[in-house]
Amino acid sequence: MLTDSLYLEAIALLQSWQQEAARHEELAEAAALATVGDAGDPEVRMVLIKAIDPAGLAFFTNRNSRKGQDLAHQPRCALVFHWKSLHRQVRVAGTTCRLDEEESDRYFASRPRLSQLAAWASEQSQPLAARHLLEQRLEAYEQHFAGQAVSRPAHWVGYRIAPHRLEFWQEEPGRLHRRQLYHCQLSHRDRACWESILLQP
Repeated sequence: MLTDSLYLEAIALLQSWQQEAARHEELAEAAALATVGDAGDPEVRMVLIKAIDPAGLAFFTNRNSRKGQDLAHQPRCALVFHWKSLHRQVRVAGTTCRLDEEESDRYFASRPRLSQLAAWASEQSQPLAARHLLEQRLEAYEQHFAGQAVSRPAHWVGYRIAPHRLEFWQEEPGRLHRRQLYHCQLSHRDRACWESILLQP
């Protein structure tokens, strides 16, 4: 697949903005991720984007969660970063695919042990009769993995968003904001199809 220079420019700009935001505020990697379920209802929640590179934007979750089920039904999604301290936001739209097992294993191994255990204990998005039942499950997994590394559960996986649209928004006085759009058609991602245009505020 050819990689368009405008696409690389957009990814480099996103990396630069995210890195600058990280110097000014906590959780600069947080973004609101929107998905659509099989009934057509939109859902949105915050996720942590753990990698941004020309391959796309990576995040990790329980594939049995609501977002995982949504993405299994409809892999297209959208997200937005908002960095209040810099008066900036970036909107991204694209299509998701699952990361390979090795990538998911590597990131899971880097997580704090309690977060690893919680990935086993929590049946994410499922009803919970009482909080103490979750705590009991966590304790059971603490005992199960005592004295050894916590392996990655099969349901805990990574996803990569391959963008087809990135819009950069910079606040300006008088609501004359700067909006720069990079986009291409999904059906043409295998050739030089990207363009960059300015949008009115």
